[in-house]
Amino acid sequence: MKKLDRYEQGILNAYDKGALVSVRPTKAQLDALREAARATFTKNRRVNIRLSTADLMDIQARAHEEGVPYQTLIASVLHKYVSGRLLETRSRLTTRSTGRAENRRAG
Repeated sequence: MKKLDRYEQGILNAYDKGALVSVRPTKAQLDALREAARATFTKNRRVNIRLSTADLMDIQARAHEEGVPYQTLIASVLHKYVSGRLLETRSRLTTRSTGRAENRRAG
């Protein structure tokens, strides 16, 4: 089992102490959440894209790491990008695409 970070450990400690309580959402909150989920997960258009073999392999590896199908991961990344919620972080899987560019800039 992986080591818990500070945030996760805090949640576990609160659970162990009985400090977490279940909160029942109101009907209005449930309706709003259902509508948001429906809007987010409705996939009514098909898009075909061409990717390099290396990029697709990296995407598939990341999807496997996250436990989701790779097409779902691609759709999620695109959704986060267009909604302004995509935060760029360095992948721990590969530095293939970022490492070489940094080496060129440094050298």
